[in-house]
Amino acid sequence: MAGQGSSGNVIAALCSLFIPGLGQLLQGRMLAAVVQFVLATALWFIFMGWIIHIWSIIDAARWKGPA
Repeated sequence: MAGQGSSGNVIAALCSLFIPGLGQLLQGRMLAAVVQFVLATALWFIFMGWIIHIWSIIDAARWKGPA
């Protein structure tokens, strides 16, 4: 993926909108995907999962790619 603002990042952000961490998984960032999915899932039980869900969307959209 080309970096921040690329169509790939927009697609990743849209994927994270539906499932937290899915966008990071598409970007090849397995650890970030697992952490965000697990945190969002755990926190949804206490109605705070939306925080991680929003973070996942923003993180996927703003990712700049490998340095």
